[in-house]
Amino acid sequence: MKGKQVQKVNPERQRQRFSPEFKREAVRLLELGQKPATQLAVELGVARNRLYKWQAQLKTHGTFRAPGRPRLSEEDELSRLKRELKRVTEERDILKKAQTYFAKRRR
Repeated sequence: MKGKQVQKVNPERQRQRFSPEFKREAVRLLELGQKPATQLAVELGVARNRLYKWQAQLKTHGTFRAPGRPRLSEEDELSRLKRELKRVTEERDILKKAQTYFAKRRR
């Protein structure tokens, strides 16, 4: 299976990456409230909304998420596995019934 081909609008542009320490310090400064968020963002060289996203991530997760597909929590994984088990059990039961049906027809 081939992935979708994505053409970058500006291929020379590099994604900015910030260390977790930088993010924590930026959130700390934001929460101190000594400077407006806009001014703080300009001084740090980041977008203002990014500061708020980091703040929200730190509050909800206690850490910063890596880019890409989010990891499943244990409850999500458990519910996914239960759904899969139910599906596989139903498939097995159907195959057992089919096996019994065809075994009777052979006689």
